[in-house]
Amino acid sequence: NQVCKVPLKDLAQIMEILNLCAEKMNEQEAFTEPLCELIKLCGLPFQKKKFSDEISYSTVVSKFIAQLGYLMRVPSSQVRIQICKCVISFYDAEPPRKLLSGYQPTSAKYKIQMAELGGLAETLVLSLAVVENQPIEKLWVLKALQHLSSSGVNCRLMLKARAASRLCLYLNGDDPSGQLVFRSSEILWNLIENTSKEEVCNQLSSLECVHTLKEVFEDLLMHGFRHYDRQLRNDLLVFATLLAENPAAPMIESGFAKLLIALATFTEVKIPNPLVKGLKLTRCYEDFEMKKLLFHVIGVLSKDPHAVQLLSENDVMPALLYYVKPNQKPGFYEWSAAQYEELQLHAIAILASVAPLLIDKYLSCQANTLLLVFLEWCTGQDAFFGQGNSFHGTSGRGNKLAQMRYSLRVLRSVVALYDDAVNLNLCDQGAISQLLDILKYAANKSKEKEDAVLLEIQADILFILSAVCKNDLLRKELFSYEGVDILIPFIQMDPKKLCSGLGHNYLLLSALDCLSCVIGCYIAEDYFLEKQGVFLLLDLLAVKQKNLCNIILGILVEFCDNPKTTSHISTWRGEKEQTAASLLIQLWRQEELDLGIKRDRYGRIVDMKRPITSSFQKQQEVIPLPANCPSFAIMEISENIRAKLYSLLCKLGFENLPGLSAKDRVTLAIIQHYIDFKVGEVWSEICAELKEEFKPVASDEEALKVLSEVSEDIGRMVAALQTEVLENQHHQEIQEEEKTYKKIKAIHKQREMLNKSWENFLTRTSNYEALKKAKRLQEKSIEASRPKLKTQNEAVYSTDIKGLGTTIGSGHLVTVESTPPQLTGGPLNVTELALRKLPLSEEALRKDQKHMPKCPAPHGFLTAL
Repeated sequence: NQVCKVPLKDLAQIMEILNLCAEKMNEQEAFTEPLCELIKLCGLPFQKKKFSDEISYSTVVSKFIAQLGYLMRVPSSQVRIQICKCVISFYDAEPPRKLLSGYQPTSAKYKIQMAELGGLAETLVLSLAVVENQPIEKLWVLKALQHLSSSGVNCRLMLKARAASRLCLYLNGDDPSGQLVFRSSEILWNLIENTSKEEVCNQLSSLECVHTLKEVFEDLLMHGFRHYDRQLRNDLLVFATLLAENPAAPMIESGFAKLLIALATFTEVKIPNPLVKGLKLTRCYEDFEMKKLLFHVIGVLSKDPHAVQLLSENDVMPALLYYVKPNQKPGFYEWSAAQYEELQLHAIAILASVAPLLIDKYLSCQANTLLLVFLEWCTGQDAFFGQGNSFHGTSGRGNKLAQMRYSLRVLRSVVALYDDAVNLNLCDQGAISQLLDILKYAANKSKEKEDAVLLEIQADILFILSAVCKNDLLRKELFSYEGVDILIPFIQMDPKKLCSGLGHNYLLLSALDCLSCVIGCYIAEDYFLEKQGVFLLLDLLAVKQKNLCNIILGILVEFCDNPKTTSHISTWRGEKEQTAASLLIQLWRQEELDLGIKRDRYGRIVDMKRPITSSFQKQQEVIPLPANCPSFAIMEISENIRAKLYSLLCKLGFENLPGLSAKDRVTLAIIQHYIDFKVGEVWSEICAELKEEFKPVASDEEALKVLSEVSEDIGRMVAALQTEVLENQHHQEIQEEEKTYKKIKAIHKQREMLNKSWENFLTRTSNYEALKKAKRLQEKSIEASRPKLKTQNEAVYSTDIKGLGTTIGSGHLVTVESTPPQLTGGPLNVTELALRKLPLSEEALRKDQKHMPKCPAPHGFLTAL
């Protein structure tokens, strides 16, 4: 109901009044009430006349609010509490009902922004030292800081004043209200979320802070029975977990780590432990969350080498292995089936981190046996419906894939040690055969629906098999036939899937790594070759993926120890009938391009002295190295694929390689002398190092010069060979052009002859058509006169055929006036003779047809003539 009388323009005067009242309070307590009233008034919204006033008075306002923090030094509980109430009002103040005429309140967040600008949060943190022994005042300061810590700017200011360590040290102080731990933990949460987690942990990592945190946690654990107490206990456990991630935090020295490990395992191992005597967990959600947090702490501590002894002494291994067994209903230790499954998956996931550290405990607990039996249950037909409702239960709803996934992770982590005892123990129990069965099971599942978890399961099994069989011939023979049959489909994977994001790339790399189970065993190698495995590797190499080329080339080099491999490589053909040699040479050229090696436009050597030196090598300064340290020229061999390409081409031979272009042969000349050039590089480095360290004597100088000239001569010789290849190719191209020109000329001549034949054909065809017409007229006349000749024997048969053109041999036209009587022999004879002449004419034409030359044109008229 008050009228707000705090315009922005009056704040400077009000600040002076506040300071005067604060000074006078040291002499007279009567100024306490006016000071409190002024501070209370400042909790109401400030007033502005114009919109621009908020910006114009920002400096004055920020200083005014900062002054409120400085007033915390006034030795008055009433004033301090009123300051804290004023700060809290910034966040939940109600607007006044009456305003000054011509004014309007500032925006709701204006004071909060000015508090950040003035650094109020830092001042209040520092004031905790003043109210350390005043529980009520300290609680009000914490309330104000709780509101201020909602801002990232304020949190950074608070960290600057070491708020995290100050708050932690006050956790176990006197607290009649029971709110001290709650409000302090809320502020710590805000600091972690809004600032650097590492900085907060560093401030909490002192021995005093860790001891305080441990004492408060123990108190809440043993005496806190309310829901509120359990929540606070879990919050403090989260802070402890963050501290465990910091190697500088004295978790072991303070005994906090031992307490947390004992809490994590006491329900599984059933060994009396005075640290947890009388403690019992319930089925409530907070206790379940604490159990999961304790498992997580074990995982965090497993990364600290100093904590390994603690993990071994406190039976962590048997406690985690307790969950490696088929799920039972109802759940264990009053947990529900869903809660038990979540704890089971979490425990097995943590086991993957702990097992490699405690390998002796792992073997003594027969962990391999437990895991293999558990995996058998995972692939069995027993009814089980996983909930799959936790972080570790991904893709595990209604199946056992989540359990299989984390069990295989454990096996993967221990076989990665390449410990003979672990691998022998696995193989003695038939792990190779069982893992191949699981791999087939997962591959069949993946055909139904590809899933990231299924791909991970398959990749992990391939890695385990590779690690177990790598250096043992007998195990490779056990793997051979069935293993190769399973590997082939992975190598046949569609390259488009490699970018799917599900994990196909990782799966393919694991399959290629698993070929170590084949290499070195002739039975497995021959079966792999029989299954066209080398062809599949070359198909994959032809995709030219950078991350795969190096691996595939290394595999092919190892396979070439088998004499049957080179014939397979030589037989392979890629797209457009590309040969393996051509593919290898293309990869060499691409590698040289990536290394920045200069070649001319025809691919010939440019730098005769250092023909295969990369641009990176050329940039390196001369650094004298000890004799046992490899130089850049030697180290470079393992950093690119050129040495492997050279090895493969050596196996294939450099002569008579099929399918090579002139450009390929130019590159092949460089590859063939790779070792010579590499030796030259090494000598060049030796010369440079010698000259850097001391001046060689004349004889040594001469020797070094000769070595340098030898290397350069080889470069010139190869360049000359390349030029010869190009000239031969050019000469061959010219010869091919000449042959082609001759063929074109012959075709042109044939075409002219055909054109002339066609013209003759057209002329003869027109004459032949006239002859046919005359024959038809003759036939019609004979048919028409036949009845008359039969009844009138005396009549004279005569027929005039005028204009009849008969083609004879050369094409002359003969006109027949009438039939001569001396040829007919009378009327009847004339008729018979006339009837007989037409077939004779046709027969003559047929006989002539045999002697006529055949015309290439597609017609029959000329042939008939």
